[in-house]
Amino acid sequence: MDERIEYVTTEMTKVAGDAKTTFGDLSAEQLNWKPGEKGWSVAQCLDHIVKTNTQFYPEFEKLASGNRKNSFWENYSPLSGWGGRFLIKAVSEDSKKAKAPSKSIVPPSALDADIVDTFCAHVADVNGQVEAVTGTDIDIKKTIVTSPFLAIFTYSLDDAFTVLVEHSKRHVRQAKRVMEADGFPI
Repeated sequence: MDERIEYVTTEMTKVAGDAKTTFGDLSAEQLNWKPGEKGWSVAQCLDHIVKTNTQFYPEFEKLASGNRKNSFWENYSPLSGWGGRFLIKAVSEDSKKAKAPSKSIVPPSALDADIVDTFCAHVADVNGQVEAVTGTDIDIKKTIVTSPFLAIFTYSLDDAFTVLVEHSKRHVRQAKRVMEADGFPI
C-alpha cells in the first residue's frame, strides 16, 4: 500500500479507536445530551461525520471503477489548489465555527446508543473506499474532484483524503468538549 494511503487509513483508524475508547461506554442519555439549544451532542457529532463522508462515496466508486472522467471545470478550474488548502484549513481549526453546507448532513436530535459502533464501522468502510480508489492507476495529487456540497469547489483527491481525516478529527474533538461542558450527565 502507498505510504500516503497508509497514513490516511491509519489516521482514520486512530480516530475510530479514540471515539470507541472515549464514547463507547456512554449511555444513550449521555450520547444525546446537548450543551445548549444550538450545540450538538456527542452522537450528533459522530453522525455528522458519517453523513458527510458518505457524500464522497459516489465519486470514490467512480474513481475505483476506472470509469470516471474529469468534467470541464475539474480540468480547467484555476481554483483547485486554493480550494483544497482553504477546505483543509477550515476543517482543521476548531476556533472557527462553520455551518454545515447541506441540511442532509445535519444530524437528527436523538440517535441510538449504537452510534459509536456505527461510526467505527463507517471508518472501516471509508478506509475500504480509499484503498479501492488508490488500487487503480490514479495519481491522487493530480486527480481533481468536485465537492459534493458546492459544485464550484474543486480540489485534488489527495486534499479530499486530508479533509476526511481532519474533518473527522475536528468533530471527535468537538464531541469531547461536549463531555467537558457544564451539566454533562455523569
